[in-house]
Amino acid sequence: MHLTAYLGLLFALLACLFLAGFAALAAWRDQENGLVVLERGFLVPTFLVTLSSAVLTAALAAKDFSFLYIYEHVDRVLSTFYTFSAFWAGREGSLLFWSLSMMLMGAIFAFSPGYRSLAPRTRLWFWLFFLPVQAFFLLLLSCWSNPFVEVVPAPADGQGLNPLLQNPGMIFHPPLLFLGYAGFAIPACAALASAIAAEPGSWIKACRNWNLLSWIFLSAGIILGGWWSYMELGWGGYWAWDPVENASLIPWFSATAFLHTAIIESRRGALSRTNVLLMVLTFLLCVFGTYLVRSGVIESLHAFGEGGVGSPLLLFMIVSGVVAVLAVLIGEKPVYRSLSDMWSRQGLLLVTSWFFLALGLVVAMATMWPVISKLWSATTVGLGEDFYNRVCVPLLAVVVLLFSICPWLDWKVGLRERRGPLLTLAAFVLALAGFAAGGVTKPVALVAAAGSVSAMTTCVLLFVFVPAMRRTRQSWGTYAVHLAVGLMALGIAFSGPYKVEREVVLAPGQSADLSGYTLTFEKSEQEKTPAVSLVRAILHVTRDGKPVGTLTPERRLYLHFPQPFAEASIIPGLGDELYATLLGFTSETSVSLKVSVNPLVNWVWIGGTLLCLAPLLLLRRRNGGREA
Repeated sequence: MHLTAYLGLLFALLACLFLAGFAALAAWRDQENGLVVLERGFLVPTFLVTLSSAVLTAALAAKDFSFLYIYEHVDRVLSTFYTFSAFWAGREGSLLFWSLSMMLMGAIFAFSPGYRSLAPRTRLWFWLFFLPVQAFFLLLLSCWSNPFVEVVPAPADGQGLNPLLQNPGMIFHPPLLFLGYAGFAIPACAALASAIAAEPGSWIKACRNWNLLSWIFLSAGIILGGWWSYMELGWGGYWAWDPVENASLIPWFSATAFLHTAIIESRRGALSRTNVLLMVLTFLLCVFGTYLVRSGVIESLHAFGEGGVGSPLLLFMIVSGVVAVLAVLIGEKPVYRSLSDMWSRQGLLLVTSWFFLALGLVVAMATMWPVISKLWSATTVGLGEDFYNRVCVPLLAVVVLLFSICPWLDWKVGLRERRGPLLTLAAFVLALAGFAAGGVTKPVALVAAAGSVSAMTTCVLLFVFVPAMRRTRQSWGTYAVHLAVGLMALGIAFSGPYKVEREVVLAPGQSADLSGYTLTFEKSEQEKTPAVSLVRAILHVTRDGKPVGTLTPERRLYLHFPQPFAEASIIPGLGDELYATLLGFTSETSVSLKVSVNPLVNWVWIGGTLLCLAPLLLLRRRNGGREA
């Protein structure tokens, strides 16, 4: 089976190269009848990659340790769910999942109404860009990241899955990210094809659902990743600006900027070249994220190590970037349309996009700073969490303020409604005064919190003062996303700066006070299964003498992993959330604990969930190339 699966990848690579050559020839000769060969022919490598993936899935189900990849990530005591999630736990499997996702999405797109709405010449060029991308990933899998290496003789047991990955969030977080990455390949190739083939229609409309779905997948992956960090790492936070976290956030900023500039092109026909480059940039930043995680260029908590793929990925990004710029320059020049006044909705949409791009640039530069600093220093210099918070949080606060203002502007210039902005301004001032009176004194947190209230007020008032908006699914979806951002900003403004945390050592019966709560340590208890041994501390929490709940943080020791892992425990709440981590033992009965009170943190997850679900309202059904 090892050879069968590997040959599947190899023949898929050859098929993609052959079809890419055929697409080049057909595009050169302008032979539109070659499309049938490309569309049907692409099913061959898609089938082969699916077959190889099925072999790996079957081997995981059987826990066949003759596969080196399975030996390194699975053992006999691993539960069924985590055994299957090991598919994307390592570098080889995750690249295979990404390649499989792109293949399946490409095959679906080829038979979609959006694809059919593009001119035949554009479709030819689409394959000319899309097939080499597939070939490149198959080359990585065939040469540097082969998941089908055989171990002879087969070991009796495997090394097991990293305990940090044994969390429900990690079952869904990586595949959602890869689905987002893979999805952006389609609009990126369609954008380049439209630019060079002078597409008479709109690639943005043709790929609208792909743009939105890719953004949804990427957003969901990022939010689930933050939740996993919060629940599994035991440090009480959800975003540490780790390079691997940043790797997925950078393309998200670019994609979000594109979603705003795409509105301008759809309404005004402007920024067409900007949108092509933004979409290509988004896909290349997805590859850049993979380069960060898998090249070994940056040290990270959960990077995959070097593995030989760094140089090919870097070369791919450089070549693709050059090809993208050339395609835009060579392509037919669009009809330039000037934008209206900056004090208009399209003007502020553009400004909002600039802020998202600025955030992406700051995060990218800071993430790469250890590499950049090597240019003048023998010792690499990294930028800590404090730098990111000082730079990015104020920029995020400005974005939230823009969400309060922009919807009230007319599409060309000025206000479209006067009562709404006044009430929004009043909400901002009242929130500012209320939070300040409540003890919020940090300026950035204060402005961000008040800005989030005014942004949410805008979302509600728009449906009160602009009746037409109540009748369109587009409006409900758009402003539900803005409402979600407001909820998340509110949670971020309080949960980080106003978290109260302390470390305590408690013997049975002893108590500790924290921010009005009393935590009493009752006892510790032990459990043991074939997979894990654990010690659990039992803490009863009260406030003003009334019971609030029980915290049960654990210290776990997994089979095949000698170092202990912390399993945090929480008492959830829409106001305060209590969070406890068992750090260790200071004597036979005393425990060392880190406990914290995280205010409004669950609004980050509530807003994040809404952020991922609301864009589903924006998806459109296309019928015969026309949107319905």
